[in-house]
Amino acid sequence: MSDFVGGVASRRVAALRVVLVSYPLSLLIVLALAPFVGGTITPAGMAWGAASGLAGGVAVWWFYLALAEGPMAVVSPLTAVIVAGLPVVVGLALGERPGPVAYIGIVVALVAVVLVSRESPDDATAEVSARTLRFTKKVALLTFGSGVAFALTFVSLHQIGDDGGLWPLALQRAFATLVVWAVALAAHQFAPPRGMPLRLAIYVSVLDVVANAAMMYAFHGGMLSLVSVIGALYPAATVLLAMVMLGERVGRSQQAGMLLALAAVAMISVA
Repeated sequence: MSDFVGGVASRRVAALRVVLVSYPLSLLIVLALAPFVGGTITPAGMAWGAASGLAGGVAVWWFYLALAEGPMAVVSPLTAVIVAGLPVVVGLALGERPGPVAYIGIVVALVAVVLVSRESPDDATAEVSARTLRFTKKVALLTFGSGVAFALTFVSLHQIGDDGGLWPLALQRAFATLVVWAVALAAHQFAPPRGMPLRLAIYVSVLDVVANAAMMYAFHGGMLSLVSVIGALYPAATVLLAMVMLGERVGRSQQAGMLLALAAVAMISVA
């Protein structure tokens, strides 16, 4: 949901200007809620929270750079596969052993994220008419780097203990804020949005806290290899909301991806 609202806001102003507001606001929300949730502040939990925020901020930065210079039809699906696949490898290396049905669900989910992350027909036409984008070495490095960084946010969230409450999440939002602010200052784009984009950024901050807190608690009671794959299926919800609320056209491959996403979640949930 937060990605959908953020995408709508980014159609009005640059995406970087949206997160300039949504990230620090999400930090304030977490700090306001954390005392009521409780929890013990531990060095390990806070360190993993900081690592998650640092990786997330870098991931967003590199991903937007890759999209700006490379073809979305290549950058987006490739990033999605890395985000979904790398935590699975890490989880298996740590000794996780999902059931046979869950393994099939993981494979189905990887296919689903590729299909769902592809461009819609309207986006593809608009991109071709605007300019021809190439998947250069620089774009490839940015794509791979952003995928790895996004995956590391999942790995770091999984490593946070279950006794820290929301305090590690506060440090996550703080470090993510520092990254995007530093990038904005370096790029001379430190200009918060106004009007409707500002209101949308506020909505994004609330939804962002809900999403990250839900992922963190899901990791507390689940396997990294399974929870991360389900989390990587978020583009399916974004595409569905775009269809229903904005009336956007969706290609057959994206429709198939959404169906596969539902099947993957079902198979993984019975593991």
